[in-house]
Amino acid sequence: MAAEHAGEYKDLVVFLAAAGVLVPIFSRFKVSPVLGFLAAGVLLGPDGLGRFADVAPWVEWLTITDRADMAVLAELGVAFLLFMIGLELSWGRLKTMRRMVFGLGVAQILACTAALSALFLLLGQTLDTALVAGMALALSSTAIVLPVLAERNRMGAGAGRATFSILLAQDLAVAPLLITVTVLAALSATAEGGLHPAAIGTALLTLGPAALGVGLIVILGRLVLRPLFRSVARAPGRELFLAAALLIVVGGGVAAQAAGLSMGLGALIAGLLLAETEYRREVELAIEPFKGLLLGVFFVSVGIGLDLDAVFAEPLRILSLALGLVVIKAAVIFTLARVAGLKSRQALETALVLGPAGEFAFVILSAGVAEGVASPAFIQSVLVSATLTMFAIPLLAGIGARITRRPRRLENEDEVEQAPELTPPESTVLIVGFGRVGQLVAEMLKAHDQSYIAIDSNSRAVTAARRKGEPVYYGDAANPEMLKLCGVDGIRALVITMDAPGKVDEVVGVIRTLREDLIIIARARDDRHAERLYALGVTDAVPETIEASLQLAENTLVDLGVPMGLVLASVHERRDAFRKSFQAAMPEARRRPARALRARAPE
Repeated sequence: MAAEHAGEYKDLVVFLAAAGVLVPIFSRFKVSPVLGFLAAGVLLGPDGLGRFADVAPWVEWLTITDRADMAVLAELGVAFLLFMIGLELSWGRLKTMRRMVFGLGVAQILACTAALSALFLLLGQTLDTALVAGMALALSSTAIVLPVLAERNRMGAGAGRATFSILLAQDLAVAPLLITVTVLAALSATAEGGLHPAAIGTALLTLGPAALGVGLIVILGRLVLRPLFRSVARAPGRELFLAAALLIVVGGGVAAQAAGLSMGLGALIAGLLLAETEYRREVELAIEPFKGLLLGVFFVSVGIGLDLDAVFAEPLRILSLALGLVVIKAAVIFTLARVAGLKSRQALETALVLGPAGEFAFVILSAGVAEGVASPAFIQSVLVSATLTMFAIPLLAGIGARITRRPRRLENEDEVEQAPELTPPESTVLIVGFGRVGQLVAEMLKAHDQSYIAIDSNSRAVTAARRKGEPVYYGDAANPEMLKLCGVDGIRALVITMDAPGKVDEVVGVIRTLREDLIIIARARDDRHAERLYALGVTDAVPETIEASLQLAENTLVDLGVPMGLVLASVHERRDAFRKSFQAAMPEARRRPARALRARAPE
């Protein structure tokens, strides 16, 4: 009995071993982690080590045998990826990208479908089979392309943004394409296979549940998400926040599936809705580890699905199909990208990474076979060829990056107006703590046209600030990943306004590990706390007790009739003296010259 229970977890143990042992070994040889997971899937699958199970039964304990369970986890991985995409997009950014998404993206799907369908017709396939295969292979792999581009720092380039827009259009098109397969099946079921109004009407009725499902997800999301996360944020323990984030991803995906849509599309909508809230950065932080691990499951499942017997049985046919697919799609995408305004090198890089097939091809092709509108034998060959092209994505991405590499003075990658940056926008200042002090700092920054964003761990303060339109996010500023998500790499200064000395010290320590050059202005409790902050590496510390004393002295002297100019000069002089004494605790390399006093002339 114990051995049977152990066997239930065997595939999970093998996958974790691949993630913890095999993939790092590949990485040491500078092999992409994506390619490492794909290769691990081939090696650990039934067509890899599994072939030797009959000769050596113990080998079965080193292989993954349950493809169904892996497929479920793989679908979750794609859903998590699309959820993270939704978090980065938001409805507003999607609106600004509509020209690329619904222009170039839709044109690519239609043109590639037409070109590939024509190829399959020339190969002797029926119209139904050609259309189903053409629609399926017109799609590319979001799950592989985006991580590969991110790994090569290409997401912010013009080609990366155009690629993202096309992939987003493809993800949105999965449901309509599946409905099209149903329509083709309904038409094929008629006596002569012609256009029959009743059959078309029955098929189009499937659009109703899909539209209703999307509407319900959007409405419920707008009503429920913010109150849910506000309640969770007030509760102790970060595990509840993680549970709520997982609930939204999986719940949105399951709701979409119930409406006849893909799980990934439901997760994407959930991400878009959460992107409008103050909790988006904290949710990103909570979900990130799961996304990476579950995407690894997806890559492994693709490797497991590669039928090596079919490749060896008809190598010329399979390889020719794979090469033809990549060449035709790349040619079409390159042409459309040039028409859309991309430069030649950007268009070529986009075409190369989008030329291979994608994960949703398996969904559409399987639906075509199940509906009886696609030839099973031909579709099997197409599936194997599609899998081979997905293995080539990291290599094609590397070729594309080399082609587009040029001298810095000639680069104009950011001129693609239709596809805005996907990375967090850079702000001038990051404010940590948005209580009364933080709000006053923000007001002064706005008065001088300086951009900023803020972080606060008080959900009530964040909610109140968001209602006023302030760019404030819920999160812990002592978490380096949260700081990175809020754009700490691009800011010019950081202001810490919290009134908890220990927390201020912690944030300063974390910041200095991320950026040595950043200007840090921190609120200090008193002179001893200020000395400690200078020792930790702040640029300026402002002790509240000393500032209050100086303000009291200034008001007293002015009310007694001392000229304003003399009072301000003496206050500045005393403030500089305090600063010099505090800076004695600062490492010598960080010390700056004393500031020039800006006192008014005596009145």
